Amino acid sequence: MATFKCRVVSAREELYAGDISLLIANGHDGEVGILAGHTPLITLLKPGALRIKNAEGAEEVIYVSGGVLEVQPNVVTVLADSAERAHDLDEAKIAEARRAAEQMLANQSSTVQTNAALAALAESVAQLQTIQKYKNRA
Repeated sequence: MATFKCRVVSAREELYAGDISLLIANGHDGEVGILAGHTPLITLLKPGALRIKNAEGAEEVIYVSGGVLEVQPNVVTVLADSAERAHDLDEAKIAEARRAAEQMLANQSSTVQTNAALAALAESVAQLQTIQKYKNRA
């Protein structure tokens, strides 16, 4: 299968750099799959799993909290707001954050609190879904 260059970077670090055959991400308008020769594209990313299949066929899953995906003729770049490899995510900590967000929603007293609680809840759900995708591929 044809390959292309890929870089996944966050403000803190470069999480991936190398040749890949497939990238699947949660774009603003839905899931997007990128293969070699994909037409140029720039899209916003929603929180969720970024699935990368390397040149040897092994799959890596990275959680991104959002960001930008840029596809050029021979390279794909993911500029993530924040990112973490799926195997480094702490499921218990994320489940606790989800419970805290649900509690904030139940006790909210302003629109700002509601929006913050919804954002925290959405992020924890996306992280838990990323963990599930990582576990299912193993």
